[in-house]
This record gives sequence, structure tokens and C-alpha cells, in this order.
Amino acid sequence: MKKEQRIKKNPEFQQVFREGSSMANRQFVLYYLKRENQTAFRVGLSVSKKVGNAVVRNRIKRYIRQAFLELSPHLRQDADYIVIARKPAADFNFHQTKNSLIHVMGKAKVLQKKVNSDK
Repeated sequence: MKKEQRIKKNPEFQQVFREGSSMANRQFVLYYLKRENQTAFRVGLSVSKKVGNAVVRNRIKRYIRQAFLELSPHLRQDADYIVIARKPAADFNFHQTKNSLIHVMGKAKVLQKKVNSDK
């Protein structure tokens, strides 16, 4: 993902938390905020130390970034997304992570097209 598609600064995170909506499942919490005049979506990631050591946390973040990359044609482009990983996500492989994200995004109604999650 490009640098412009990342949310890094605390005030940007706080704005999505305050003004946005959220949806959750057992593995992830998804916050999303619709933004006017934005051409591409932005993603912020948060994985607590409670989830696992640095290797586990970085693997989860890689999986989430790759899932967003693969799901980008189906996502609203005019929004910011923040994904908070919960402890059960530590045991997931990439396909389980992607399917869990599809599930929580479907609940949040942020997917524009039907996603085939058969893998």
C-alpha cells in the first residue's frame, strides 16, 4: 500500500474513533469514517502487545495490509478504516484473516460489491 493510504498520526486515529462507526467480530474491530474529497481509502492498524510478541503482531499487520490490497476494488474509496486486532487473530493464517475481515466489513456494509471468499 502506498504511503498516502496509511493513517499514522494520533489525531487522525482519534477523529475516526470519535466521528466514525464501528463493527466487530471475535478477531477484529473495524472503525470506518466516510470522507468527502478523498480519492483513495486510508488504513490504520493497531495490534496490542497483548496479542503476541513482535513477530506475531507484525505478521497480523502484514496479513491485514495484504487483505486490504486484495479487497481494494470492493471497498469504498472515500473512507478511512482502522482495524484493531484482537487476541484470537494471532492464530489465523492469511486466508482466515481475510475471511474474518470480509465478515466484519460485510456487517459494517463498507463493501460495494459481493466478495468471493471461498479460499
